[in-house]
Amino acid sequence: MIEKRKIQDFFNQQKNLFGNELFFQSAEQINNDLDSVYQLQSSSDNLNQYCNSIALCQECSLGGTRKNFVFGVGDPNAELMLVGEAPGEEDDQEGEPFVGRSGKLLNKILAAIGKNRLEGVYITNVLKCRPPNNRDPLASEVDKCEPYLLKQVGMIKPKLILALGKVAARTLLKTDIPLKEMRGATYDYYGTPLKVTYHPATLLRNPDFKKFAWDDFQWVRDYLIG
Repeated sequence: MIEKRKIQDFFNQQKNLFGNELFFQSAEQINNDLDSVYQLQSSSDNLNQYCNSIALCQECSLGGTRKNFVFGVGDPNAELMLVGEAPGEEDDQEGEPFVGRSGKLLNKILAAIGKNRLEGVYITNVLKCRPPNNRDPLASEVDKCEPYLLKQVGMIKPKLILALGKVAARTLLKTDIPLKEMRGATYDYYGTPLKVTYHPATLLRNPDFKKFAWDDFQWVRDYLIG
C-alpha cells in the first residue's frame, strides 16, 4: 500500500506540473524521482512535527508577549541556512521570518545568486518569539531558545549557515568582535561551517554596505557550487 500511495503521489505531482500529458521515464528514473519526493515529504513532515511540539513554548517571558511562534520557512533539505537574531514586528504578525522590507531585500539578494526562500534555503532566527520593541535577545532567552535552533540544524543538515547581522553572529559565536572583522572568516557552529554578513535591515539603513554584503553572498554562491 505504501508503494502504491507513493506512485499515486508521484503521478499527481507530474499532473500538477505538466497537466494531463504523461511523460514516460525508465523504471529506475521513476524510482529515483519517487525516492526524492518521499525524502522531501518526510523531511518536511519531521520539521512540521518538531515545530508543532514546541510552538506553545513558555520557557521565557517572550512566550507571553508574542503573537506568533516564528519557527522558520524554507526547504527542509536546504544546503544554505540563514539565521537572524529574532522575529520583527511583521514577522510576529505573519508567523514567518523576514517578511517585511528587509525580507523583500533578502529575497532579491537570494535571487541574484540563483536561490529563493523555498528551494535550497531555510530561513530562521535564534529566537522564535519577538522581543518587545525589537530589542536585542537576552542571554537568558538565548539559553532557552538556541537548543531549538540546534535541533533545526541537525534535522536540515545545511552545507553552510549564514548569520545575518552582528547580533545573530555574536549570539551564535559567543564573541564581541566587530562584524566587519567577523566577515572574513569561516567558523564552526557545532560541526556546520558558518559565515557572517550584514543584516538586510542594516543594508536598508546603510546602502553603502550593500557592496560588502554582495561580496559575501557571491562567496556563499561559489562555496555551495564547489
